[in-house]
Amino acid sequence: MARKTVERNISFDDRRGLFYVNMDLGVDGGGRRLRQYRTYPTLAAARTGLRDFLAHRDLERQTPHHQLTLAQWLEYWMDTIVRPNRAETTVYAYQKMIDNHMEPILGDIPLLKLAPRDIQQYYTRLQQACGLSSNTLRRHHDMLSSALRAAVKQDMLPASPMERVEPPRARVYEADFYTPAELKRLYELLEGHYLELPARLAGSLGLRREELCGLKWENVNFPRRVVYIREARTACGATVVQKETKNRSSVRTLYLPEDLLALLTRERDRQRRTLAGPAGYVVLNRQGQPYSPNALSLAFTRFVRRHGLPRVTLHGLRHSFATIASFQGVSLFDIGKALGHSTPATTGRIYTHLIDRTHEDTLLKVSDALK
Repeated sequence: MARKTVERNISFDDRRGLFYVNMDLGVDGGGRRLRQYRTYPTLAAARTGLRDFLAHRDLERQTPHHQLTLAQWLEYWMDTIVRPNRAETTVYAYQKMIDNHMEPILGDIPLLKLAPRDIQQYYTRLQQACGLSSNTLRRHHDMLSSALRAAVKQDMLPASPMERVEPPRARVYEADFYTPAELKRLYELLEGHYLELPARLAGSLGLRREELCGLKWENVNFPRRVVYIREARTACGATVVQKETKNRSSVRTLYLPEDLLALLTRERDRQRRTLAGPAGYVVLNRQGQPYSPNALSLAFTRFVRRHGLPRVTLHGLRHSFATIASFQGVSLFDIGKALGHSTPATTGRIYTHLIDRTHEDTLLKVSDALK
């Protein structure tokens, strides 16, 4: 007796007592249907075999087939996704990581064969041979994660190997800062110096150095006694660019205390006298040109070293603002708002010493209550 169809793609041969499963492999180059038959002793086994075959066939059809290397994918990703949508500073940082490290070490590996082990060994090599910090390694991890997520979205990878990679542990940044007495001493030494204005804007308003360099007179409202933080001036290698602030929460309006208002008024008047009208930028160097962030930081560091002050960077003045505000009882939430942080968690993560002080105050209050 001939085979009798039992179910779709399953037939039974009563002479041999076996179930036959029709495995449809698709068509060849000439359009002919390719089939394969497998036998099973029971109907349950035949059903299981057919189900496993169909699942495997669907997975094969969904699995990408291409010869792209990681370097080729990163080039495509940078050109079509990153450059049109990210800030110039981000593009520069990503390209530098790719050119200096990722392409020489991982670039020749086929994208479909890139394994978690390759990436884990890459981190170890960067740390041991290149001396990169854990925080820098974390930036490599975040960038590579973003690039491979895009590959999955565009059906170039079935899944990202980054999901099985142990990320480098970022080290908590310990912020250096001045005490109120030290900051007052700095202000006294800076009186009349060309660095007085940027240092006091950083120490008394908590501005980032890129915000200092990008501040324009059009964003200083003298009648209302406020300054609008809208732009930043930052470096991309040897190129300095004017751009929007770090993120949406960085856009903020800050009140100008009397001393800062007077200092800004004097600088505006000085620029009118010496430059035939105020320059576009508030903070200028000795030559009357806007600063690059690195040049401003270097000038401040040299001043601190020359006068024997505690070694705090220009960015450390921003930390000093946050610390002094906390000592005066200002909440982390309000400090973060003034600094332009996106969430209070960001403020707490950066200024761990403020949280530690809060713990100290809490424990002392409990101790005093029990005396």
